[in-house]
Amino acid sequence: MLEKLLRDEISARSRRSQSHERKFSERLKESLLKYRNRAIETAQVIEELIQMAKDLNEALKRGDKLGLNPSELAFYDALEENESTVRELGDDILKKIAKELTEKLRKNVTVDWQHKDSVRAKMRNLVRRILKKYKYPPDAQKEAVAEVLRQAESLADEWSEAE
Repeated sequence: MLEKLLRDEISARSRRSQSHERKFSERLKESLLKYRNRAIETAQVIEELIQMAKDLNEALKRGDKLGLNPSELAFYDALEENESTVRELGDDILKKIAKELTEKLRKNVTVDWQHKDSVRAKMRNLVRRILKKYKYPPDAQKEAVAEVLRQAESLADEWSEAE
């Protein structure tokens, strides 16, 4: 029951960012697995959970520090998955990409676009063009496009409600 409560809290707090949700869910899973296997004591699990909550709060505040709104931060996080790309392009370029992705994808999102192959292909091409424009490494583009589209799917409902 506690595990479900924690998973729901992670999901609610990081619902905009698929990469945050994945990272923190994995951390929770690892902590609970260590506890179940008796590798750590109850007090250590509680400490890990407290640290995880602090890290999650800090991660959610990063947008302000980077000058990105929550949607832009979600795409920034999706692009940041590939560490070598981050080193190669740097924060400023990733921020520009995230802002442009947010703007262009938001304008092109239609109802149920996730279920229409022709519209998904259009969105994939849009993301590829933006990544290519900013010289995103070609070897990392395939995964970046997939991650950006996953992120766009999670934001699409929120965007359509706002309009």
